[in-house]
Amino acid sequence: MLVAALRLLARLLARLPLSWLHRAGAALGWIVYWSSSRYAARMRENLFGSGVCNGVAQCEALLRRAIAETGKGMLELLAVWFGSDERVARLAVACDGWEVVEAAGTRGKGMIFITPHLGCFEMASLYVVQRLPMTVMYRKPKIAWLEPFMIEGRRRWQATVAPANLSGVRAFYRTLQHGGTVGLLPDQAPSGGEGVWADFFGRAAYTMTLVGRLQRATGAAIIMAFAERLPGGRGYHLHFEEVPTARFDEAALNRAIEAQIRRRPEQYLWSYRRYKVPRGVDAPPPAKAEA
Repeated sequence: MLVAALRLLARLLARLPLSWLHRAGAALGWIVYWSSSRYAARMRENLFGSGVCNGVAQCEALLRRAIAETGKGMLELLAVWFGSDERVARLAVACDGWEVVEAAGTRGKGMIFITPHLGCFEMASLYVVQRLPMTVMYRKPKIAWLEPFMIEGRRRWQATVAPANLSGVRAFYRTLQHGGTVGLLPDQAPSGGEGVWADFFGRAAYTMTLVGRLQRATGAAIIMAFAERLPGGRGYHLHFEEVPTARFDEAALNRAIEAQIRRRPEQYLWSYRRYKVPRGVDAPPPAKAEA
């Protein structure tokens, strides 16, 4: 009953203009920031320590923008997950790099789309599945009642969802072995035994090995996808780039993610616990002091 009521409310709110949702989301971003000192401290630490801004004044200005953009990312899910197919399709107002995707598709080895917690990452996958069948991996949310909404929002057009567990990984392998397409968030902190420590903005981050293992096993192309959030609720600009696979490893993966974040650092989810030590994993070795 609760889920049905929330679904109805979400669909009603999804009819609001995206600009309204973004304005409300910006306010929500500040409410969340000021309501949790732990959240605020983590966001500041991750952003200020990343090197994407220089000096306190510049970092403070970027932080203010990031707080608002994070809130926008929360409420825009209403439009992206619960809007009609026609409306969601219209939200993508520009795209560059799709020819890279088309060229990679002709090789017949499959494609791995990687989309960091940057911009409207949900929109990035939905743009792809309007044009290609794709299996998308998802991690169950901590709030159980959110899961059906997450699945409903992602399972449209030619999308198939797979859980972030062994069965999902097997589904990914099968899809790629048949020349298909898969998609995942590459900057999620994996569980113990599923990652290695690699540098991310100058700090050791436990980084998933799945992307590299999938690519080496299948020869698939790796495509970076980024849905840039445009100001004024105008929609999203999609960007696609192929990531070189020669000598590809987890350090190369993080460098590719960093390069995308530097394009629009205010749109990255700096509040994400990217540097946590997963259960059962030894802490990374201390960073070497510069000579």
